[in-house]
Amino acid sequence: MRIKVDEDLPRAVALLLRERGHDARTVLEQEMGGWKDPQIWQAVQEESRLLITADKGFGDIRRHPPGTHHGVILLRPDEDGIRPLLDLIHRLLDDRPLEGFTGTVTVVTAAGIRIRRSS
Repeated sequence: MRIKVDEDLPRAVALLLRERGHDARTVLEQEMGGWKDPQIWQAVQEESRLLITADKGFGDIRRHPPGTHHGVILLRPDEDGIRPLLDLIHRLLDDRPLEGFTGTVTVVTAAGIRIRRSS
């Protein structure tokens, strides 16, 4: 699966995804750090990648309706730090293959996974 990891997530997220066989690239590795959200969004779509982020703006289904893009996974930990983010990624990867999130807006929290699909 082709994935873009946003700059608000630790590099360890991309490393974990790569260990699981995914083509994960980070915003920082591609020298996109500091880019505005619309520029990041355009790059993600041009590269046909699923975006994994903690930026709530990308989870807005009014701006990014499910089915109109390659997918957004929004991580919403209930505490700060790298460990809670990695715990959410593990929860997600243990739930189902990432291909199942293509075209969705998915929110992952400690309480569960909410998937929004096109209607």
